[in-house]
Amino acid sequence: MSDSVQKVLIVGGGFSGMSAAIQLCKQGIETHLVEIDPDWRAEGAGISVGGATLRAFQALGILDEFLEQGSVQPALEVIAPTGQLIQTIPNPPVGDDIPGGGAIMRPVLAKILSKKVIEAGAKVRLGYSYSSMVQDADGVSVKFEDGSDDRFDLVIGADGVYSNTREWLMPDAPRPRYTGQGVWRAVLPRLPEASNTMMWVGPKLKTGINPMSKDQAYLFLTEDKEVKERIPEEQMVPMLKKLLETFPAPLVQTMAAQLDDSSQVQWRPLEGLLVPLPWFQGRVVLIGDAVHATTPHLASGACIGIEDAIVLAEELASHSTLNNALTAFGERRWERCRMVVENSGRLGQIEIEGGDKQEHGMIMRESMQALAQPI
Repeated sequence: MSDSVQKVLIVGGGFSGMSAAIQLCKQGIETHLVEIDPDWRAEGAGISVGGATLRAFQALGILDEFLEQGSVQPALEVIAPTGQLIQTIPNPPVGDDIPGGGAIMRPVLAKILSKKVIEAGAKVRLGYSYSSMVQDADGVSVKFEDGSDDRFDLVIGADGVYSNTREWLMPDAPRPRYTGQGVWRAVLPRLPEASNTMMWVGPKLKTGINPMSKDQAYLFLTEDKEVKERIPEEQMVPMLKKLLETFPAPLVQTMAAQLDDSSQVQWRPLEGLLVPLPWFQGRVVLIGDAVHATTPHLASGACIGIEDAIVLAEELASHSTLNNALTAFGERRWERCRMVVENSGRLGQIEIEGGDKQEHGMIMRESMQALAQPI
């Protein structure tokens, strides 16, 4: 461990930030985390995860909790709009006792991680963020919005796709870009027929269902929209039902009939972001969506952010200087994160254009094979 890093501030209490807190506390580093949401919530319904994510959960020490409270799916079933099975794509395990894929409610995963952060000994501040930072050769002086101030050896910006830390640290960095697609999500009762992830693929839309606990599943549907827009909450259920009418498969119509105001229906425009290396300046480094936000086509956005946290902690432990550790961190992460962001973006583009289905399948297979490799 570098003697230059004994006290760290993490800005952002999402999946990446919490994972960094857990791993740094394991190394005996005094770890502070500041999260602007006073309730420390996770937005969204369900989250699909691949084998690489579950491997990361094992490293964090939360795999058992995931297996208890989430759901594991052995395969993805690709289905025609009318209900005929096109193909079954297995989710092969990525290691001993590590399944190849699954899903869980986002708030449930957030609760598992936040409990682990507290147990690890991190000092958590909720309901506000920092107001200013000034760094020098020896550390970073931080003023907080509650009027307090402190000094840290390293600051980790894990504050998401619209990161204020990125705006301050790298004002010329790329901005998030709308991809022309959005995703609908809703929470439904788990259907007895859905032991796998099931996806119905139409000419312009695709929809699916993913079990995420013993009694819940989440429905998803991707839709092309030329213009990024906000949809009023009262219109969401009828709009999603209307879109599902294009899938005559009986199971899809069963799901559509279950939608109501309790289904937590959400619409989210999809955006992508890839910031070139280096992801640090001096003693401030960015991780997760702050530098590589991706669409959900490979179910790997949370994965690569959590992996960032694991790799960053490993590199801090194995280098004698901070600059060398942060440089090595970026070099280890770049190709994997680039692949996920760019391949996810290409998959969305193929769907929007009604493009080559063989290319789509090839990108999916090659990406999954790459993600199965060690980090």
